[in-house]
Amino acid sequence: MVATRRSDGRLARDRMLEAAVAAIAENGLAALTMSGLAERLGTSGGHILYYFGSKDQLLLAALRWSEDRLAEERVGLLARRVSAERKLDLFLGLYLPAGPRDPRWMLWLELWARTAGNTELRVAQDEIDRGWQDDLATILARGAARGVLVVEDPAETASEVLALLEGLSTRTVLGLAGTTREGALTVARRAVGRLSR
Repeated sequence: MVATRRSDGRLARDRMLEAAVAAIAENGLAALTMSGLAERLGTSGGHILYYFGSKDQLLLAALRWSEDRLAEERVGLLARRVSAERKLDLFLGLYLPAGPRDPRWMLWLELWARTAGNTELRVAQDEIDRGWQDDLATILARGAARGVLVVEDPAETASEVLALLEGLSTRTVLGLAGTTREGALTVARRAVGRLSR
């Protein structure tokens, strides 16, 4: 019975987070109200506040929920038996948004707008970023060890590549200058292609 309750609680929380991600992607965090989200879910605003406490906490929980799924995909990617170049390409595809208003990336934009004045959000951002950084550095280090990538400092190179990917992702998700996922992938592939021997 306890396990069932835990499972039901997790499902309820996951449903709330999924709905929050969709609502934030559609209209932004400023337009989201706990009562509006509750109505969308057929529950009460108090129930949502019980789980999250505030909009910032809801945003952080939604982002972690979204990023946890991608972290699992990165674990699978790192374990794959493919070339370093292929892993690098798959990483690029996993990182970049699907297109304008990509829900995951809309969460990031909302988070970035709030991190300057919120230490908890800034620490969480650093923690999530570190996962991407470490995994990319691992791919680069393995490629360099096999002699197929030219990388002197995997951590530094990973940081540079991620800076490029963040810029491309922001342009893509906002639809700036007609940037598309395909165009962003082309630019990213050209940049990392310079690392190949």
